[in-house]
Amino acid sequence: MRARRRFGQNFLHDRSIIRHINSTINASCADHVVEIGPGHGELTTALAASGCQLDLIEIDRDLVSNLQDRFGGNDRVTIHEGDALKFDLPALPRVAGAGPLRIVGNLPYNISTPLLFRLFRHIDIIGDMTFMLQAEVVDRMAADRSTRAYGRLSIMTQYHCEAEKMFEVPPSAFTPQPKVTSAIVRLTPRHRATTAADTKLMETLLARAFSQRRKTVRNALSQYLDEDELSALDIDARARPENLSVDEYVRCVNHVHVRDTAQ
Repeated sequence: MRARRRFGQNFLHDRSIIRHINSTINASCADHVVEIGPGHGELTTALAASGCQLDLIEIDRDLVSNLQDRFGGNDRVTIHEGDALKFDLPALPRVAGAGPLRIVGNLPYNISTPLLFRLFRHIDIIGDMTFMLQAEVVDRMAADRSTRAYGRLSIMTQYHCEAEKMFEVPPSAFTPQPKVTSAIVRLTPRHRATTAADTKLMETLLARAFSQRRKTVRNALSQYLDEDELSALDIDARARPENLSVDEYVRCVNHVHVRDTAQ
């Protein structure tokens, strides 16, 4: 079946890579797994063999028909035709005795960041996530502060999860071959001592900061905080947005939230 450019499709065909991904996920019959973009169902076959409860989310109706032919007779597999960016994850019927959802998938490069942000909003029902993404995106997710790769995606990922780059996947493993190297990342939700009062505010504040990343924090965040407020938060107003830690951004968000709520 020909890949469709508008869906950003690149189908994984390398059997050794598929086995490596499957062993990394290591699903069991006690798991409830959600696979985003199963495509031709190569990884799906391995996941289904584990006996896990498996929900598939696929936007391409031709691929959905193919998946129905292959897995429609398996009462442990449910196929959903739809857009993962609009899918109501909390509405999925939960399996008795299963833990939090395990999310996996080969994410299309063109929707990976908005999809990750959407999943982060449901992090309380997620046990872990294992994704294939553009290697550059994975490097940004796991980047240290004060590096060029560190930005909005790094901070939101690390606020919600521990991000571990597992291994890289060459273009030759796909049909058609992408022009970039991919990588597998494992995301494990983390529990923070101090949480952001408003994660949507955090997203917008970060978008503002990193749209002007060469400016100082004083200038980049002037819409939200003045220099006296930054000083009270023990944040160097002369630093650049990439120099601030995740916890420092959380302090900024919580200060703005409390101040604006009180007004």
